[in-house]
Amino acid sequence: MLTSIATVSISGDLREKLEAIAAAGFDGVEIFENDFLAYDRSPREVGQMVADLGLTITLFQPFRDFEGLPEPQRSQAFDRAERKFDLMEELGTDLMLICSSVSPLALGGIDRAAADLRELGERAATRKLRVGYEALAWGRHVNDHRDAWEIVRRADHSQIGIILDSFHTLSRGLDPNSIRAIPGDKIFIVQLADAPKIDMDLLYWSRHFRNMPGEGDLPVTDFMRAVAATGYNGPISLEIFNDQFRAGSPRTIAADGHRSLVYLMDQVRNSEPDIAIDVPVLPPRVEVHGVAFVEFAADEAEAQALARHLREMGFRLTGRHRSKAVERFTQGQVNIVINTEREGLAHSSYLTHGTSAYALGMMVDDAGATVERARALGAQVFSQRVGPDQLSIPAIRGVGGGVIYFLDHASPLGRVWDIEFETIDDPTPGRPAGLTRIDHVAQTMNYEEMLTWVLFYRSIFVAEKSPMVDVVDPSGLVRSQVIENSTGSLRLTLNGAESHQTLAGRFIAETFGSSVQHLAFASDDIFATAAALAENGMRSLEISQNYYADLQARLELAPDMLERLRSANILYDRDANGEFFQLYSTNVGEGFFFEIVQRHAGYAGYGAINAPFRIAAQKRELPPPTFLRA
Repeated sequence: MLTSIATVSISGDLREKLEAIAAAGFDGVEIFENDFLAYDRSPREVGQMVADLGLTITLFQPFRDFEGLPEPQRSQAFDRAERKFDLMEELGTDLMLICSSVSPLALGGIDRAAADLRELGERAATRKLRVGYEALAWGRHVNDHRDAWEIVRRADHSQIGIILDSFHTLSRGLDPNSIRAIPGDKIFIVQLADAPKIDMDLLYWSRHFRNMPGEGDLPVTDFMRAVAATGYNGPISLEIFNDQFRAGSPRTIAADGHRSLVYLMDQVRNSEPDIAIDVPVLPPRVEVHGVAFVEFAADEAEAQALARHLREMGFRLTGRHRSKAVERFTQGQVNIVINTEREGLAHSSYLTHGTSAYALGMMVDDAGATVERARALGAQVFSQRVGPDQLSIPAIRGVGGGVIYFLDHASPLGRVWDIEFETIDDPTPGRPAGLTRIDHVAQTMNYEEMLTWVLFYRSIFVAEKSPMVDVVDPSGLVRSQVIENSTGSLRLTLNGAESHQTLAGRFIAETFGSSVQHLAFASDDIFATAAALAENGMRSLEISQNYYADLQARLELAPDMLERLRSANILYDRDANGEFFQLYSTNVGEGFFFEIVQRHAGYAGYGAINAPFRIAAQKRELPPPTFLRA
């Protein structure tokens, strides 16, 4: 599989784009004409720069409004094409894209367009160049790849082929299986883009909202399955128009792009086992059986405060590491680890972010295979010095710089607590509060990073994304999206902040980067849990009394139920499947907090309707931002 990406897909000048594309591991690059025109080097110098970076130029594009023109515009179009052929020869590429005309002068007609392409093919042949014809979804006369293929078929020239673009096919709701009838050798290049489902003008949608395969909602895998069935074995290229990508880090976006292609073609290979597809064989996507532990980095003083808070929530100190300053607190199936080491990543994380949940441990079937899949998808493998009484736990760096460890029961990793930790009998335990497991982990990041996080998790784990939800903060909107599996053993809520005035945005600013902002624990009886927390001395987040008055009016709860909710500061929601209860801690440090939830009878959401009231209560308790403090 030859991977490629169009320079228009990422930010920077042409050199920055090319360097990012090469660093991400692509084989080739489409040179978008405007990127070349804005660069101050000759075509030969650009071609040499591409070669020096180990890339090939897979395509020069776009050439617009060519076919079906009256005279004198037709002759002028051929003259323009000849000048672009000159440029291509100097760049060192042999393929040019012609997109279907949007010119009001275009006359239409399949035979007329085929005749124009046949004549252009003759001219291209004298230079050993090729021309690919693409149907724009908003083309004046040709906006369907089936019509584009019929034009190419009638042109009947070796130097003329079709270019397929997933967005142009899928945005119009066309059946991609019609592609299977096209001979693979007449497909000159395949361009890929995903997009969220939005009801808007096709051109505007295309120019601003495309994203990487796996980040949107279009059936790009079905499109590529159809392409693979033709026997096509040329470049698989990304052509992404996205406002966020144009303003983002070119290296990050390029790395996302390469990951998306590897992930996509892995899906295609698995779904089309009878078709020979030249892609690496990866370990399958990983089933996560639960969050095995969450590890906090802290100094000694803040570790004591965090331990006190955990005890108030019913956790007990049950283990101390045999050789490191690390303690384990447990309740039910929940393991919380506090690391106060003076060296290593935990210490670096504390120095950068303060007390933070910098590492997650996930229980999987095969920890080693999980890391191998992640590595193949561009994740950075993490390791650090291991002592004689420690296990080498497979791990990768997460998108925000934290660590994800992997445990399994098929190896000694499943006995990590027995091997690495001494059992401790907590001298000051609180009353157990009935917390059973981690329901979900909430990670907060800048909104423009969210697609990166979505792709990262979906490509490695067996999990899908929910529709994006707008969470209303009194100071702005936060975009929230959930990554979860069908059993609920993996639930990650991703919260993208667009403003530092929001609670999520402030958390990013105060802790210097994306991180876990809250942990949600499951309870089978949230009222009993609330009573135990109160007995242990924990103060819950105080919810406005106005919330409960509205709750009564909106859902007509029984008076005794409403009073139980009000007295314990428990928030409530229900849907067609069941009920949902939420209880929050007060803020821990700079905006971190804990949540306790109870799901009843199939409720699958996260209480988004309650978020504005919870956020308002949390903001009332926050100290002024750092920059406003005396």
